[in-house]
Amino acid sequence: MNCIIIDDEDMARTIITQLCTHIPSLNLLEEFPNAMQAIKYLNQNEVDLIFLDIHMPDFTGFDFIQTLKNPPKIILTTSDPKFAIEAFEYECIVDYLVKPLLLPRFEKAIQKAEASGVKRKPTKKVTSEKTESSSGNDLYVNIDRRLIKIDIPSIYLVEAKGDYIQVKTEDKNYTVHSTLKKIADKLPNDLFLKVHRSYIINVQKIIDIEDNSVLIKKDVIPVSRSNRPELMKRLNLL
Repeated sequence: MNCIIIDDEDMARTIITQLCTHIPSLNLLEEFPNAMQAIKYLNQNEVDLIFLDIHMPDFTGFDFIQTLKNPPKIILTTSDPKFAIEAFEYECIVDYLVKPLLLPRFEKAIQKAEASGVKRKPTKKVTSEKTESSSGNDLYVNIDRRLIKIDIPSIYLVEAKGDYIQVKTEDKNYTVHSTLKKIADKLPNDLFLKVHRSYIINVQKIIDIEDNSVLIKKDVIPVSRSNRPELMKRLNLL
């Protein structure tokens, strides 16, 4: 079984790595100190089993699981036993190990994973590696210690507001602690254009253009003089 480790503690990752060496059927591919890095890896590689810590900075192991469309089998590894009942509400979780981890109990967890019929995930081909938190048509943003998935084509406007950006979509608006430049690197250039130092727009969502502004939904967005020529190139003018 191809497996990975996600745990913010160096010692915990070292211990699990050592335990894996005692199980011939395990092929440890990678280890990660946070789930953001793991999400990118899972989008590009076949993984059958994840050793996942519950308590991690920014978001929990449960939050991470909820971001996965087709999660592999998961063995939770934690020093907190109180989430065991909640854990088994998830079909992908095959066992719940409380630290410190010992080999006999670890072996039993692997047996459960094997008995549950671990299925390999199809390898996803990713044509662009812009950021650790985006792949394909999905963008993941960190809000209130949770990873929220946003459908990129649904975004029609991104506005900078001090140390934050507001991402406006067809269904909902999101306020994220980030910069306009950082999100610009994550958005496909064929759909999005920075038209002002504070605004990025989805050019396919434009309703009207007048002078130095564009209308998208009910938002009137200024277009700077330096960005106007590029905007006009993008439009299918008659």
